Amino acid sequence: MKIVRKSPVRLIFIFVLCFAVYGQEKRNDRPQTQPTPAPRVSPDTQPAASDVVHYTFEFNQPNFVVSHIVLQHDSSGRGTVTFIQRTETPIEEPIQLSPAAMGRIVGLWRDLHFLDSDENYQSAKNFAHLGVYKVGMDDGKRKRTAEYNWSDNKTAWALVNEYRRAADQTIWVFDMKLARDMQPLNAPSLLNELESRLTRNDLSDPQQLVPFLTELKTDEHIPLIARNQADRILKKIGK
Repeated sequence: MKIVRKSPVRLIFIFVLCFAVYGQEKRNDRPQTQPTPAPRVSPDTQPAASDVVHYTFEFNQPNFVVSHIVLQHDSSGRGTVTFIQRTETPIEEPIQLSPAAMGRIVGLWRDLHFLDSDENYQSAKNFAHLGVYKVGMDDGKRKRTAEYNWSDNKTAWALVNEYRRAADQTIWVFDMKLARDMQPLNAPSLLNELESRLTRNDLSDPQQLVPFLTELKTDEHIPLIARNQADRILKKIGK
């Protein structure tokens, strides 16, 4: 009887083949796991979006140099100022009301109970020749607009003055940048205007102008007298 000896290589091959078949059978015996479905979120459990309140201020007087102003902003104080100045082409500039200015403005809106009120803020006196104001609020559920050119309601009148100061400050920065680039000889008169507004407490927040004035005081594109003015205004703001 002849004994056939299998080579070690062949034995290894058979062993590997058997192991693979056994492993495949074991895998086939296991139930296939399905991916766990994402839990369904009920609409009641979803976080509600934050209510964003939108505010608007509008000024109109066709005979003024700046004849039309629209300031719009959200609850964070971020928005735009659109104005018409000397031409019929609207100019739009971004605005960020400072925390101090925003605190005063929101406080005035709150004191007016604006959305809950139907008060007519127009006084018996009519000063339409000085411009007409419109203020509005929209909280996503309710909105209201009021129009007046003069008011005996001190809060309503303070509100339009706050907005007018904020708009004028933004327009001044625009005019000053334009003068620096195109008409540097206009810089001294614009800085005189700014200094006068600062003296009258007629700026929304002078601190916001500090970086820009710091640039101006060393900008050789504008006359030396303007640079000295910028430096003097900075010192007044710092006091």
